[in-house]
Amino acid sequence: MTHISKMREHHDVIVVGGSQAGLSASHCLAARGIDHVVLEANRIGHAWRTQRWDSFCLVTPNWQCRLPGFAYAGADPDGFMVREEIVAYIRDYAKSFAAPVREGVRVTSVRSVAGGFEVDTSAGDFTAGSVVIAIGGYHVARLPALAERVPADIVQIHSSGYKNPEQLPPGEILVVGTGQSGCQIAEDLHIAGRRVHLCTGSAPRVARRYRGRDVVAWLEDMGHYDMPVEEHPLGASVRAKSNHYVTGRGGGRDIDLRVFALQGMRLYGRLLDIDGSIVVTAPDLARNLDGADETFMKINASIDTYIEAHGIDAPAEAPYVPPWSPGAVATTLDLAAQNISAIVWSMGFRSDFSIIDVPIFDERGYPSHRRGVTPVDGLYFLGLPWLHNWGSGRFAGVGHDAEFLADHICTKVLHAV
Repeated sequence: MTHISKMREHHDVIVVGGSQAGLSASHCLAARGIDHVVLEANRIGHAWRTQRWDSFCLVTPNWQCRLPGFAYAGADPDGFMVREEIVAYIRDYAKSFAAPVREGVRVTSVRSVAGGFEVDTSAGDFTAGSVVIAIGGYHVARLPALAERVPADIVQIHSSGYKNPEQLPPGEILVVGTGQSGCQIAEDLHIAGRRVHLCTGSAPRVARRYRGRDVVAWLEDMGHYDMPVEEHPLGASVRAKSNHYVTGRGGGRDIDLRVFALQGMRLYGRLLDIDGSIVVTAPDLARNLDGADETFMKINASIDTYIEAHGIDAPAEAPYVPPWSPGAVATTLDLAAQNISAIVWSMGFRSDFSIIDVPIFDERGYPSHRRGVTPVDGLYFLGLPWLHNWGSGRFAGVGHDAEFLADHICTKVLHAV
C-alpha cells in the first residue's frame, strides 16, 4: 500500500456523483461542517435529463420527494413531477445550500492508500480520507446477444434512448420487457396510435389507487418502505427484482396490459430467440399476466387487512376482474410480415463499478456493504436500490441513508483529529 501523495488536492470526503444521492450526502456533510467536494462527470441530474423519454414522470407522488432539508413544496403534492420538473427540483436542491459540486469532472479511479484514498479524475487528481460512491446502480444498458440477429433494416434502441413515438420510423413497434420502462413506453406508443407488440416478462404490477387513496400512501402508513432489506421475505435477492409497473401519467393510473390487449396491443410471452425476421416467444403469456395480477391483488388484500385492523373508514372496492385473457397464444412473430420497423429493448441495466480499485465486490460485481458502509474503512455507497430499504434508491429514502453515512463519517473524522 502506497502513501497519500502530498501533491494532490485533498478533502476530508469526496462524493462521486452529483444527482439526488450525491447531493443528499453533500447536504448532510455540510450540516456537520465536514470538508468535502462532489465530483459529477456530466451535469447535475444527468440521467434524468438524458435517459428519460419526453413524457416521463415519477411513479411515486411528489410528497415522497423529501431530500434532506428540501422536501417537495410545490402546489401538487399528490401529483407526479414530469422530467423537466424533476431536473429543476434537483438543481434547485443543489443551489439551496450551495453544494460544492464540480460538474464535468469524471472520476477514472478510486484506490485505497495509507491514510485514505487517491481519486484520479479528468480534471486532476485528489486525495480524501473518505469516499462516497453515489452513482446509483444503473450504468450500462442491457441488450441481449440475440439483438445482433435482428435484420439490419430494423431500428433498435434501448429504453434509455427512447424519447418519443416520432423518433421511430413509420410502422409497427416491438417492445421487449414489461418492467416500469417497458410498460410506460409501450403505453406512450399506444396512446400515439402506433401498433405495439409487447413481449412480456415476470414483472409485477400494483394499483395506482385503492380504497380512496394512492397505494403508496397506504404502504407508507403500513411501514412497507421502512422495512430493512434484511427483514424482507426475499432478503438481499429483492435487489434483483423488477419494480412493480404503474404510472403517474395523466394524474396517475394503473397499467393493465389486459386493457391494452383489448385496445389492439399484441401481447406475447417472454422473448426466446430471433431467427432472421422470426421472433420466437415462450408460451407463458397467461402466466406472466396472472403473476402480475397476483401481486396486484396481494397488495390490495394487505391494505384491506390493515384497514380492518385499524378500524379505518375507507370506501369499499370491488375485487379486480380480468377484462381479457389470452386464448391461443402465438409463439412466433414475423417482423417483416407485421411491418415492424423498430424494437425498443427494455431490459434494464447492469452495474459498472470498474473505477473502484478496491477489493470489496462479490462475484456479481455488487459491493459488500451494510447500509452503505463497506468493509474498507472510509469507503461508502449511497443511492443503490435497496441499499437499506425500498426508499434507498429513491427520493423517498435516500436522505435517511445519507444522514446515517454522514454520522458515520463524522465520527471517523473526529477520531482522526
